[in-house]
Amino acid sequence: MAAYIIRRVFAAVLLLLVVSAVTFAIFFLVPRLGGQTLDSMAAQYVGKSPDPDVIAAVKKNLGLDQPLYLQYWHFIKGIVVGAEYQFGPDPVTCNAPCFGYSFKTHTEIWPQLVDRIPVTLSLAVGAAVIWVISGVAIGVVSALKRGSFFDRISMGVALAGVSLPMFFTGLVVLALFGNGEYVPFTDDPVAWASSLVLPWCTLALLYSALYARLTRAGMLETMGEDYIRTARAKGLKEHKVVVKHGLRSALTPLVTIFGMDFALLLGGAVITERVFSFQGLGAFAIQGVTTADLPKVMGVTLVAAFFIVICNLLVDLVYAAIDPRVRLS
Repeated sequence: MAAYIIRRVFAAVLLLLVVSAVTFAIFFLVPRLGGQTLDSMAAQYVGKSPDPDVIAAVKKNLGLDQPLYLQYWHFIKGIVVGAEYQFGPDPVTCNAPCFGYSFKTHTEIWPQLVDRIPVTLSLAVGAAVIWVISGVAIGVVSALKRGSFFDRISMGVALAGVSLPMFFTGLVVLALFGNGEYVPFTDDPVAWASSLVLPWCTLALLYSALYARLTRAGMLETMGEDYIRTARAKGLKEHKVVVKHGLRSALTPLVTIFGMDFALLLGGAVITERVFSFQGLGAFAIQGVTTADLPKVMGVTLVAAFFIVICNLLVDLVYAAIDPRVRLS
């Protein structure tokens, strides 16, 4: 197991390098292929009608006058050992992990990411707890009561939840209940939970509907297997048959989906944060894209990729706990 984890960590580092290189190329190489010059790229970070001397100074300060591979090397090197930037007469030191300085505000990216990660993390964790518990529970009951009134109603609601877009349900919730300002957990845990109830429920509606349908389908398939009939023939209690044998097998595909869904949310619940005016990683990424601020986009991209890699590793480890056949293999 230790060797497997080491291999996965090494592969994760390579994957993060590839993601950072692709993102870097999109923002620096693609504009050049589209016909933009270094002067035009630097001009967007200064005021209107800048003179050539100002543009030349901006290119030098942002490193745009260097070869692309050298710019990328300086960015990766800054994450590991830190970097120095020259925005004025005195150099500015950016300690590791240095994700660069904003091209627009000349402020460090990493402290801004650290401030916004708790917002996105709070939103993702709370919504995940709600949608997993409600989605799996509804799916199990619907499968056990197939064709009943509960089954038809719950699956109808699940279909509506999957079909309705997030921005629509979010705006409806805001119109009905209003919106509260995010309160950090360290300031007031009760106010923190109160400020997140509506975003949690709105975000969980989409995912719980999907998980309910997947759980129902998996349970219907599993409960018809031979080993389920054997367990019942041996005299096991029904709840043990359902939970230990039926649900445990049906959870395997759900674990994979949950790992990806949760990791993507940790990278920024863009629509939900936008609707409820939460300043998380998703809102930070939108700011970076709209202002062509590469360090912001690179920072969010690498954080999101890190979460995805870690969640995939955890999913593989959870497989071994759920399915003994994985351990044996």
